[in-house]
Amino acid sequence: MRMMLTGQVGLDKAQYLQQVQDMAREAGEPVRVFNVGEMMYREAPDVRPGRILDLPLSRLTSLRRAVFRDILNEAPRHRHVIVNSHATFRWRNGLFSAFDFDQLAMLNADVYVTLLDNVESVHGRLLRDGTDSHTLKDLLVWREEEILATEIISKVSPDRPTPFFVLARGREKSTARTLFRLLTRPGMRKVYPSFPMSHVVDMPQVLDEIQRFRQKLAGYFIAFDPGDVDEKQLYDRAVAALGEHQQTLNIQLDGRTATLRSAEIVSVGADINGQIYARDFMMVRQSDMIVSLIPELPGGRPGLSSGVERELQHAFDHGREVYVIWKPQSGPSPFITQTATHVFTSVDEAINHFKMKGMIMPQSLFEAAGTP
Repeated sequence: MRMMLTGQVGLDKAQYLQQVQDMAREAGEPVRVFNVGEMMYREAPDVRPGRILDLPLSRLTSLRRAVFRDILNEAPRHRHVIVNSHATFRWRNGLFSAFDFDQLAMLNADVYVTLLDNVESVHGRLLRDGTDSHTLKDLLVWREEEILATEIISKVSPDRPTPFFVLARGREKSTARTLFRLLTRPGMRKVYPSFPMSHVVDMPQVLDEIQRFRQKLAGYFIAFDPGDVDEKQLYDRAVAALGEHQQTLNIQLDGRTATLRSAEIVSVGADINGQIYARDFMMVRQSDMIVSLIPELPGGRPGLSSGVERELQHAFDHGREVYVIWKPQSGPSPFITQTATHVFTSVDEAINHFKMKGMIMPQSLFEAAGTP
């Protein structure tokens, strides 16, 4: 399998892909990673670190094509390959493509993936690396450009459109196992875990139940978890901070503290909300099925948020299998039961059903690392 992986600056993709390689080695299925940026610097030893985009576009293109030729020559020697690149370059207010269609056609990737992360995490890494000439708006725009350009590339061949996925790097945990499975387990079912988020943040028991649910699904399926990127928390914190006349927020990343202006975060609130709306629906559509946990809240109320309702309806409207785990004692409404493929009363009941229906791969096909 060959994967083309894209993503904006500030993701630390090489470090993330090292986790994938370590997991692959442990599973006995080595993955060869080609980091295009690093290879371009090796091809041009006269260029100082961080300055390659200052080169004339003609030389930049020549370097990229030379590196890609090397990749095309070596790739056939490996069973699993990941080409780590950008889909676009943005430099000095200009936007440039970071690929050539003829070479992409020769690579003949089996899957395209755009990696993404929370905007505050990307910002923190760029500050760590000495880059501060950007705004939060810039970072949100760059992310959208990478997603759109990569999706277009994946569809450029009308007779063989290539699968395209967006994948969050992960806030609470790494999603390296998900990427590994996308590359090496194409037959594994893809699931979108759906659960309430914003209005249960102060309910620790419910949060623990949701976390166990997410971990269970991630063990058995390729899971595109909306909780792996959640900038709504950042926006809500900024609104609260401004209400208390706090002009800045501190964020923690890899043991470092970065500072953001509360007003700047609030100013991109519409972008954050719009991208959450579009991205979560995209992850629903790129999944085979949606599994939604509806917990029981204090007072016996169903933990059914408007976001969960919209996700369930979106999945149904796009022909995805819809599974609901309904925990409240009061039964679900017809608006749930009429669109659900099946309604369960517990996570274990759902998992047993999936096993019985052959929807979970045999144990022997799970990788050694992260076996459920």
